Amino acid sequence: MRIYLYILAGITSALIGWNLGQFILTEQGFIQQFPSIVLSPCIAISLAIAFVFTEIFVSNPTRPKMNLKIAVLPVSIAAGLGLLAGLVAGGISEILFLPAIRVPTPIVRTLGWLLIGSSTGIAEGVTWRWRSIEAGDRKRFQQRFWTGLIGSIAASLAAALIFEMLRQSLPELMQAMKKVEDPIGFSILGTLLGFVFSVSTSPSYMAALRAGAGFEYTGEPIYDDSSDRNANAHPIIDKQSKLKFVTDSEADQIEEGLSIQLPAKGKIGIGSDEKAHIRIPGLPLHAAEIELQPRQTTLVPDPKFFHTVEVNGERLTSRRSIRLKHNFVLTFYLQDKGTDNEKKLFRFVYYNRFLDPQA
Repeated sequence: MRIYLYILAGITSALIGWNLGQFILTEQGFIQQFPSIVLSPCIAISLAIAFVFTEIFVSNPTRPKMNLKIAVLPVSIAAGLGLLAGLVAGGISEILFLPAIRVPTPIVRTLGWLLIGSSTGIAEGVTWRWRSIEAGDRKRFQQRFWTGLIGSIAASLAAALIFEMLRQSLPELMQAMKKVEDPIGFSILGTLLGFVFSVSTSPSYMAALRAGAGFEYTGEPIYDDSSDRNANAHPIIDKQSKLKFVTDSEADQIEEGLSIQLPAKGKIGIGSDEKAHIRIPGLPLHAAEIELQPRQTTLVPDPKFFHTVEVNGERLTSRRSIRLKHNFVLTFYLQDKGTDNEKKLFRFVYYNRFLDPQA
């Protein structure tokens, strides 16, 4: 479904941009001599806005009002980048079309589409910073940005190549459809860009634990003596086990609101033991274990301490394993009540579809 939505957004926005450009050219006769300066910005703006909007709403389909609030700044930035790139593309095209220069049309078209497509990739990548807390991880942001940009460039070149092949292989048909040649070409461009962004922006399948109650920030720990410095005063993750926070791959201290990205496969131990992957002071040495397999995650409580674990508000009454589903709430109660008198439990929300880290 995701790929169809992106392709539909690409085709629709390309046609909207082209029709808007035609309307402006028709109403403002004095700029009809420079059509590219009008059409290119209209199409670039329309594509950039459409893909930013699509990513926001697909990532969080159940909160349209919040999406509209989030979209204001990203859409404004996308429109500005689209306008700038469109004007550059249109200006270069008009210069290259001058009789004194007269560069072949296929080359001019390819260059123009390349600028429009790359600006769409830049707009989608840059505005992601204001749409998701996942972009707080510098490495993740750079990876996603360059993937989208390279993909959009490749899609633009492929669209231009496909369009020229159609013109060469079906000259009579294209000549008969001369009046709709441009919208057909831009539809191909929108289709390929939509396909690329459906892949490059896909959250795929990402299991994560979002920290909730019990992980409130309490400031830097206060030590009574030097021996306490070796103890885990704060809940932490073991980064050597490939655990990391979605927003900061370098941090290790668990705080409320942070999401721990879990590996695709393996076992994650939760407890107070130094060998635990998620270490929380006050819990049993081994409270539970999370077994991760492709498309399936299972909570395996410790046979001796299953009563300290709660799933969706219900205390466990047996040692049986529980298959976790999206939005399941996991609560771990402290065994050592003297660790922190103010804290009695630690709570996580489990995600298996990491569409929107802010939801």
